[in-house]
Amino acid sequence: MKLVLASKNAHKLVEMRDILSQLGVEVVLESEVGVDVDVEETGATFEENAFLKARAVMEASGLPAIADDSGLCVDALNGAPGVYSARYGGPGLDDVGRYRLLLENMRGQLDRRCRFVSAICCCFPNGDRVEARGECPGTLAYAPKGEDGFGYDPIFFVPALKKTFAELSPAEKNAISHRGNALTAFREKLEQYLNK
Repeated sequence: MKLVLASKNAHKLVEMRDILSQLGVEVVLESEVGVDVDVEETGATFEENAFLKARAVMEASGLPAIADDSGLCVDALNGAPGVYSARYGGPGLDDVGRYRLLLENMRGQLDRRCRFVSAICCCFPNGDRVEARGECPGTLAYAPKGEDGFGYDPIFFVPALKKTFAELSPAEKNAISHRGNALTAFREKLEQYLNK
């Protein structure tokens, strides 16, 4: 089975391929099926945004489409940046600019608890959908550390491992991450769906 990833993020593609290939599922980019869809993420939740993206790409391609909407929720900021994680601080900022802004907004804050959240949605041309959610708790580091990963990974600290996400190997990250947890749950639900 082929699923079209409703994203242009190559990092997400690698993570999804790693976990879903065990089911014999091939995940491809929009560009590989001749589709280029920009979806306005107007949902109030990660689940709503994942659905909006998956549905739009499924409708454009005629193929089952999978989307992930994820972000970082910081307790001391009432869950911000949340669904706005990729747009935090406005359009002029890149990943480094966004996490620097977040660290600045957390200056002097002792409560560093946060969590990464991932919502996965797969929409099928027959109208069916399969969804899953995953979370990974952590704390916000005081400064970036590590070279791997993307987004907020350099400042997301995992106390049990004493490392940030950016210091973990891809296999270590997939084993505990929000997206890894969501994809594992999704894989089980997809397997049940396909066996119906």
